[in-house]
Order: sequence, then C-alpha cells, then structure tokens
Amino acid sequence: MKKVVLAISLFSLFLGMQMNAQKYGHLNSGNLLQSLPQVKTADAQMKTFQEGVMKKGEDMAKAFEQKFQTYAAKVQSGELSQIQRQQQEKALEKERDQILAYEEEAMEKVATKREELLKPILEKVDAAIQAVGKENGYLMIFDTSIPNVILFVRDSDDVEPLVRKKLGI
Repeated sequence: MKKVVLAISLFSLFLGMQMNAQKYGHLNSGNLLQSLPQVKTADAQMKTFQEGVMKKGEDMAKAFEQKFQTYAAKVQSGELSQIQRQQQEKALEKERDQILAYEEEAMEKVATKREELLKPILEKVDAAIQAVGKENGYLMIFDTSIPNVILFVRDSDDVEPLVRKKLGI
C-alpha cells in the first residue's frame, strides 16, 4: 500500500512539475504587422492600385450622369418620341448595369490584390512565430490583437521582441 501511495505521490509531483514547466506567450499581431516595412510598402502599393480602380469607376459614373442629364433634359423639352425614349432608357439601363458590374469586379480585384501583397508577409511572420515558439519552448502563443479571446493568462511572456528579432527588425 505504501508503494502505491509513494507512486501516486511521485506521479503527482512529476505532473505538477510538468505543468509548471509549460510556457505561454503572447503578442499583438496587429502592432507587429504595422511595424513591418514590407506592410508599409504593401499599403502604399494597395493605395495606388485602389485609386486607379476607383478612378475608372468614377469616370464611368460621371459619363453616365451626363448622359442621364442630357436624356432628362430632352424628355423635359419633349424632343424625344416614345420610341427614342425607350431606346435611350434601355441604353442607360445597360450602362448602369455595366457600372454595377464594374464596381463588383473592382471590389474583387482589390481583395485579390490585397491578398497577393499580404500573403507572403503573413507567411513570413507566421514562420517567425512558429520558430520562436519552438526555439523557446512555448506551449502556446496567444494573439492579443483579437479582443475577448484570452480570458485568463498567468505568467505569459510577450514574444513580440523575439519575433521582431527573428524577422530582422
């Protein structure tokens, strides 16, 4: 019986030591990403790309507005026959649909470009976090930039400086 109690005691002591040896870390990925020069470069490229896409959409909308105003003035003055009105209305509807389609396409292009620019940066950061976690024996590393994810953390290390060092910043 004493051997069983001794074995349980030793097992409990060993388990307690193992639980105390577990390390947890945290970092704010939002702050880390904003400090990376690559992200600043990607943001500048994204802004230029977005402005170009938006400019084309704005130009299309202005041209449509001018055509609509011309059409409305002709209708008001009675210059158009019923058939001419219907033809111009169909043409305006078609152009409006093209503008809406372009807006949707533009949003997709912007999202694709954002992913294209950020994916390699995010992969590099993830690799650095994984390496820091393994090299320093962390059981888990939490991202504090996401609210309400961590309810309680005791004895957590901020690993952002280690990740920054791994990234060379």
